[in-house]
Amino acid sequence: MNICLIGYGKMGKMVEAAALKKGCRITLVIDPFCPEDQPKSGAVLSRSFPSTAEEAGNPDVFIEFTRPETAADNIKAAAALGKPVVCGSTGWHDHLTDVSAAVEKAGTALLWSSNFSLGVNLFYRIAAYAAALADPFAEYDLGGMEIHHNKKVDSPSGTAMALMERVLAVMKRKTKVLWNVPTEGALNENSVHFTSLRQGYAPGVHSLFFDSPADTIEISHTARNREGLASGAIIAAEWLLRPAPSADLDTRSGESLPPESRKIRRGIFTMDDALKEILTGDID
Repeated sequence: MNICLIGYGKMGKMVEAAALKKGCRITLVIDPFCPEDQPKSGAVLSRSFPSTAEEAGNPDVFIEFTRPETAADNIKAAAALGKPVVCGSTGWHDHLTDVSAAVEKAGTALLWSSNFSLGVNLFYRIAAYAAALADPFAEYDLGGMEIHHNKKVDSPSGTAMALMERVLAVMKRKTKVLWNVPTEGALNENSVHFTSLRQGYAPGVHSLFFDSPADTIEISHTARNREGLASGAIIAAEWLLRPAPSADLDTRSGESLPPESRKIRRGIFTMDDALKEILTGDID
């Protein structure tokens, strides 16, 4: 797999290392703000976005880890070159509608996630299952907390927001999240209080608490480092380039199609789509 990296900060460097470990080739690294760090892969570091796929080294996929204010434009620029994009930046999702339109117009694909860690994505599913089990029992109130290093730019984390989206989707008695809001008096029964703590060097902790008068059930995911994010982004890129199982068959004969005849993925996907197909073989 040939990869063009957009962003060469901490995450960009980790994605590069994870890619090289899996035998991938880095065709170009794009970062206008990077110091004079030279990519360990030997790829050229470009300060500007290439105007053609050839200038980008004809990559199979772009992998983007930058900042909220640059991510949307980077995705559009990569899509305009006719290439699929994996995006791990957070805080840009207010632009998802126009980014999606640009990707679909270009006839390519975007796979985005607030967190590419395989462990976090399994945690999402575990948390949603636990929330569904606890929902009928009103004595179990729900709260949450996330902890990150003091250089993190967004609060609450994109992972926390994605977590609560999944939890609220399966709970009838909880309909609202109070993010980092000081509370005065009792909370409404339909509200979940979720707090963010920024300190030191913590790479990331996300916890849910189901609390009753008799006991507490705690579900937590703790990241030891960012390597899980990098390896997950490579898994996502590999999945994005692999045709869906249903695209491997001739719909008329039911026989397997040769690789060159299979359809490539087009459209907007998340890590949920990739994980669902990996776990069940079905994206629908």
